[in-house]
Amino acid sequence: MSRLFRYLAVAVLLVGPAAGRTAYKYVDPIPQVAVAEGAADQSFHRAMAEAMDRMTKDMAVAHTGDPDRDFAAMMIPHHQGAIDMAKVQLQFGRNPVLRRLAQAIIVEQQHEIDVMRRELSRLPSSSSDSVASPAMQTHSDPAPRKP
Repeated sequence: MSRLFRYLAVAVLLVGPAAGRTAYKYVDPIPQVAVAEGAADQSFHRAMAEAMDRMTKDMAVAHTGDPDRDFAAMMIPHHQGAIDMAKVQLQFGRNPVLRRLAQAIIVEQQHEIDVMRRELSRLPSSSSDSVASPAMQTHSDPAPRKP
């Protein structure tokens, strides 16, 4: 397991139920001077805030009592949030190093989502699971998972 994945797992466990109540609010300490640049800046921050809001809402799942199932149910939307934010970086960012990092995040996090979904499908059913549980999906994958 990568060190980054371990840190993310610990962060999710520490944040726990508060994640669903957390809202990302961007406050720009320096007003934008150039209108075009300011509009792009606002679009960037709006897209990032939307990704954060979606992620924190989707991470607020009912606990099943199965640590493996609960871990994956919270981490899938967390990883999807990272993918969404990386896509925003690719849309607005210019730094070549950060753009390459964003591309790597998309590939790696999607792979980890696929692994977690596969493992979830192999776990015994939980009584509190629903067939179309939002935690098992992402907003970019609207099809319900198959039981």
